[in-house]
Amino acid sequence: MDAFLEFLESFGPWGLAIHSFLDAVIFPIPAFFTQVSLSMAHPQSALWLATIGFIACLLGTPVGYYIGKFFGAAILQRLLKPEWIEKATHYFNTKGSSAILIGAFTPIPFKVFTILSGVMKYPLWQLMAYAIVGRAVKFYVVGTLFYMFGKAAESMVSNVSLYIFIIAVPIIVIFIIVRKQLQKKKELKALALQESSNQSVDL
Repeated sequence: MDAFLEFLESFGPWGLAIHSFLDAVIFPIPAFFTQVSLSMAHPQSALWLATIGFIACLLGTPVGYYIGKFFGAAILQRLLKPEWIEKATHYFNTKGSSAILIGAFTPIPFKVFTILSGVMKYPLWQLMAYAIVGRAVKFYVVGTLFYMFGKAAESMVSNVSLYIFIIAVPIIVIFIIVRKQLQKKKELKALALQESSNQSVDL
């Protein structure tokens, strides 16, 4: 794997694009490592590298989705670690639609969520929407740190996934709670209007 990563890095931005694409499909090592290596070598291009990685990841997302949709759970068991599958499935079962958004911020490889989304027939457009948010944060946080601090950012990004997860998840939870409350109020309002309409008909 180390030799393959070095091979990808030798292609510069194109190598990052390939790695990011494969990261959303089947490759076991996150594109984070190639992004960090290239950003360290070229801090002035760190934001451009983040953009390349982000776009390539989005292009790979539907590919991973359809792999899961057409080949099912067998592909998960062959390509991915059991603990990754278990954690991702737990997110789906306990947090529903927010699983993708939370998963996009976690250190769990994103391919787990793209393939699992296909297995569970999760709407592709929602997967893409959440991927845009989550992957943009991960790529651009790393890119911004290297662009601002150069090689000194290496120590800052070593735990960047953990920090993003710690910050992002509470925000996501609050968003989910607020959204549920608004949906509940909307449903109650619609129910009240329906009952009012029924009473008018009875009169």
